[in-house]
Amino acid sequence: MKIIPYARQDVNDQDVSAVIEVLRSDYLTQGPLVERFENSVKSFCHAKAAIAVNSATSALHISCLAMGVKSGDIVWTSPISFVASSNCALYCGASVDFIDIDPLTYNISAMALEEKLISSALQNKLPKVVIAVHFSGQPCDMETIFSLSQKYGFKIIEDASHAIGAQYKNLAVGSGQYSDITIFSFHPVKIITSGEGGMILTNNLELSKKCQLLRSHGIESISGELNLHPSKEIWNYQQIDLGFNYRMTDIQAALGLSQMTRLSDFIAKRRTLAARYDILLANFPITTPWQHPDGLSAYHLYVIRLHTDKLKKGQHQIYDELRDLGILVNLHYIPIYLHPYYVKMGFKRGYCPEAEQYFSQALSLPLFSGLNAEDQELVVASLKQVLQ
Repeated sequence: MKIIPYARQDVNDQDVSAVIEVLRSDYLTQGPLVERFENSVKSFCHAKAAIAVNSATSALHISCLAMGVKSGDIVWTSPISFVASSNCALYCGASVDFIDIDPLTYNISAMALEEKLISSALQNKLPKVVIAVHFSGQPCDMETIFSLSQKYGFKIIEDASHAIGAQYKNLAVGSGQYSDITIFSFHPVKIITSGEGGMILTNNLELSKKCQLLRSHGIESISGELNLHPSKEIWNYQQIDLGFNYRMTDIQAALGLSQMTRLSDFIAKRRTLAARYDILLANFPITTPWQHPDGLSAYHLYVIRLHTDKLKKGQHQIYDELRDLGILVNLHYIPIYLHPYYVKMGFKRGYCPEAEQYFSQALSLPLFSGLNAEDQELVVASLKQVLQ
């Protein structure tokens, strides 16, 4: 039986050679490749600064810290995301709340956000930061979110872990037109990979400097930036803040830098596959992904919604039967607040009705740049067999 995963990295001989070259060099970490990788992503997105780290989770964490998120603050995000999108605020001692999703894009609903801001302003409980998650690679309604931030005084992080290569209003996601910081992920199931890894993009050079400091123990090593000891001695590095070991290695950066040369090809292939799914699945009792005309999705995921009211099988049975056939569909995601850790905070079912409705119907079909037409047809045939 052939196994088709929902996602898979695309690593070629060029990528392998790039990594081997680093392994034979003088620097496995803290060498020149990290900066080259940062410059490549920065240039692609037309941002002023890029800071590579060891994961998107680390990127989210130090971005919140750089923005001053602390105990007593509130951070809002989408319930349909990986838990890192909200955990990052908890790491800082802040509390977390959730905005329900748009039923078409599955991103934060701008209308729900505005309604929550109006009521929260009356209670003096406005968020310090809103983390807008570009779910599946489709950009959020960033222009509206930015407009609301100007009115209500919150900062914006774009969690674009799914969305490198996406566009919003003809600008690359990561350009920072409507946010303070953008985060990318380079986990193996993402559009490009560095094995593990993440990156912070910003046009705010003060935030950039703070994130650079926090990713490496809070240590400063630029001679002009060092402070004098009481004894008037200056050494080649000093810890001036409490930071973390969140650095990316040159091994990871070499792989990421090599993958960047194929990013446009990866995105084009994903969009072609998604368009073909749209055609092949047109008469199925499902809803295929809808794309907002303001954006171009990077198609990290291809999520369908089952018309459960028209099917004799439930979502879980369909999921199990597809996997039994070797089609390793997945579910992205359980609403964050329904995880046991968050339930203990007091969150309950019914908190975000659209997110929960989505959760009861969604399945992610296989989509990755190496998926060929024959395998895609096998996915569709298997889905047809199970639904019948």
